[in-house]
Amino acid sequence: MKTYYVGMDVHGASIVIVVLNGAGKIVMQSVVETGAERVRGFLKQLRGKVYVTFEEGTQANWLHDIVRPLVTEVVVCDPRHNKLLQSGNKSDRVDAYKLAELLRNGSLRAVYHGDNGVRTLKELVRNYDCLVSDTTRVMNRLKAIYRGRAIVCKGHDIYRQDRREQWLEKLSERGAKQRAGFLYKQLAALRPLRHEAKLVMVKEARRQAAYPWLLSVPLLGAVSVAQVIAVVGTPYRFRSKRQFWTYVGLAVVTRTTADHVVVAGVLRRSTRPIATRGLNRNHNHVLKRVFKSAASSACHSGPFKAAYDTRVARGMDPSLARLTIARQLAATTLAIWKRGEQFNPERMKQQAA
Repeated sequence: MKTYYVGMDVHGASIVIVVLNGAGKIVMQSVVETGAERVRGFLKQLRGKVYVTFEEGTQANWLHDIVRPLVTEVVVCDPRHNKLLQSGNKSDRVDAYKLAELLRNGSLRAVYHGDNGVRTLKELVRNYDCLVSDTTRVMNRLKAIYRGRAIVCKGHDIYRQDRREQWLEKLSERGAKQRAGFLYKQLAALRPLRHEAKLVMVKEARRQAAYPWLLSVPLLGAVSVAQVIAVVGTPYRFRSKRQFWTYVGLAVVTRTTADHVVVAGVLRRSTRPIATRGLNRNHNHVLKRVFKSAASSACHSGPFKAAYDTRVARGMDPSLARLTIARQLAATTLAIWKRGEQFNPERMKQQAA
């Protein structure tokens, strides 16, 4: 049975496709219009084992659903790791060929595209996050108007609708006053939308079997649980807590060099300490925000407070102690999700002992 490796360079109007055989030779290349029927028609020509790859992007989820039933395997790869695409000449055909070659060599890092059971929740979480960002942006712009004119505007009093006229009177410039009025109207429209989006998102999250389990984790609220379920999808993506820490952005990056030395003619492992370089930067920002926020609160109340106080009392830096609590929260969340049970503080005490 023949084996084909298909690289796709996807754009809004067209998709450039290059097909390699098992020996790495180009057996077919084509440019098709970006559309479901065009892609299906091309792939149906290939008989045998067909492996397809394309980069994560705007159309990646749509294209994955189209291609997956027609081929042996689909690899949606992470463009940040495809350094080969940056070398030499660049064109759509060259990029498609390089993707196919990386796929044939097994050198691609895949981006997860799997569980469709939380697709609705994903869209609702994105909708809520966008409305929160829009509201924050409008509030910052409103305060910037007053700060730019040396008008003190600390706290949240400036955002109150019943104080709107009082704050507008402090602006003497007609243009600034009109702009601030428009920002107040935007804020008044966004707040009820954000509240409605939150209710719809939480309602959809409650339909997931994991919702009551994750809600039992201390300091994870309804919004945080909805975001965790939407982003992760399934806990079985991660074999261990260390893989989950890397995805969340809580993994420590280490650097070593010259790991071995010669002592009395014998090659031995170097005793030089491993250098740390902070936390990994390639992570999911939503999950990191969720667990950092939960850890900040867990250090002052709840079952994790004792662990935090113990570490600080032993001389650990408070920021490192908070990081440890965040990692412990992430590991606990992953564990109870896999086990399908409620949070049990007694189990945590046994593990600590």
